[in-house]
Amino acid sequence: MEEREISKAVIKRLPRYYRYLGEILESGVERISSSELSSRMKVTASQIRQDLNNFGGFGQQGYGYNVKYLYEEIGKILGVDKQHNMIIVGGGNLGQALANYVAFEKNGFVIKGIFDVNPVLKGLSVRGIQIHMLEDLREFIQKEAIQIAALTLPKSKAEEMTELLVRYGVKAIWNFAHVDLQVPEDVLVENVHLSESLMQLSYNITRYEKEHLE
Repeated sequence: MEEREISKAVIKRLPRYYRYLGEILESGVERISSSELSSRMKVTASQIRQDLNNFGGFGQQGYGYNVKYLYEEIGKILGVDKQHNMIIVGGGNLGQALANYVAFEKNGFVIKGIFDVNPVLKGLSVRGIQIHMLEDLREFIQKEAIQIAALTLPKSKAEEMTELLVRYGVKAIWNFAHVDLQVPEDVLVENVHLSESLMQLSYNITRYEKEHLE
């Protein structure tokens, strides 16, 4: 049977469901209705049911959802039930901040190494993750079966580095550089443009002030 195409909006909400369900599970709740989940997440109950129906529903009328089962099933859909080996390219402040974020491992994202061109950083470690030089990149990617590269480089270096990563076999790039990368169709890119996110927040602040303070 042909898989139905899932909208980007639904995919964007899945990590939120996963995070909230994890918190609910930790609090000892065994089952939850779409209405109860709605009140926690500020998403309508009908939207929740509609989203989950894209993947089979998971709930029972009059019972709701088994929290542990739903949490595990959404984890499988997101692919966080298995390990993804990744590297960080760029050992500056942002790269080191990412390396220090321990929650990645809990969700199956294992940072195997950090890469930089600055010889002063060679051999240093961030939370036990060693910083390597770029001459070791190709061998490291192959040896450690790296799937994902987090790119925390300046815009001027990002495109050149992306070409290298693709050539060496990386299939997914988490891009923090302020540039839209051009990659082959079989390579995935997730852009994290921090300034754009901040500008969206600025827009919402401005709109709120116009509506409520004038």
